Amino acid sequence: MRIFITGGSGCIGHYIADLLIQNTEHELFFLVRNPSKLKFNYLHRTGVNIIEGDLSHILDYQELLSTINIAILTATCWGGEEESYQINVEANINLINSLNPDNCQQIIYFSTASILNQDNQLLHQAGEIGTDYIKTKYQCYTKLSELPLFDRIITVYPTLVFGGEENKPYSHLSAGLKDLPKLINLIRWFQADGSFHFIHAQDIATMIVYLIENRANLDSSYEQKFVLANPSLKVNEAIQEISNYFGKKVYFQIPLSILLANVFIKVFNVQMAEWDYFCLNYRHFVHKKFVNPHTFNLQSFAPNLTSLLDVSLKNSQ
Repeated sequence: MRIFITGGSGCIGHYIADLLIQNTEHELFFLVRNPSKLKFNYLHRTGVNIIEGDLSHILDYQELLSTINIAILTATCWGGEEESYQINVEANINLINSLNPDNCQQIIYFSTASILNQDNQLLHQAGEIGTDYIKTKYQCYTKLSELPLFDRIITVYPTLVFGGEENKPYSHLSAGLKDLPKLINLIRWFQADGSFHFIHAQDIATMIVYLIENRANLDSSYEQKFVLANPSLKVNEAIQEISNYFGKKVYFQIPLSILLANVFIKVFNVQMAEWDYFCLNYRHFVHKKFVNPHTFNLQSFAPNLTSLLDVSLKNSQ
């Protein structure tokens, strides 16, 4: 098959690229703005094509796109109202509309779990007060159902993404893990009411390749929507597990209530946007239905917090 991939220079994109190059014989086309940022070996075999270009000019590649069988849309813009809309909404819609219905079999579009509530329905606050990134992901998703190829779109919603190593760029979260041994000395003295999911980019890539190879046999109950996550963790459970990992005792903890958090915000003059306040009060970013490699009887790279710390801290050294 002919597969077109955006966002190949990012963390998730590198993991997907490695699996597709090493484990498949598909013809691959990576659209990247700066090929010098690529750390995966695109010379490993024939049939791997690097296209230097900008997603904002995606209409320049309509001829190529008309021949594509599968599109994997991981590229995203993280900030700037105008640029975020141009990349996260307009460019993705233009790309999908440039695909030929006679050739296109599947489109895997990367959104974010931040736009979904606990029942995996749209979280309206994300579209109203979300960051530029979150708001435009919300806007793009609402437009997908209007497209002629909507029935071929699988939307994936990563939760908190970790990943990165010597030959792959670090995600935003993994880049900060190097400070965790110091931070836990302070964090372990506090309790907080909240829950979250996480997923490693290697496990995301494993699932993406599975979705490609098994697109005709996917469980229809997921309705082409897959939240990518390991089982949720309570914040206090995570603090205890991290403390144990670093051999730090937890003797007692101060409950970090919303009231106390607001005192800290005021005393330290922390700048909080409306979305930040919403997250502070929402607290439990969990989903009742999600998938990870175990869902598809695949081996998971980092199925729990301890294994995540093992691979992440080793790779960050």
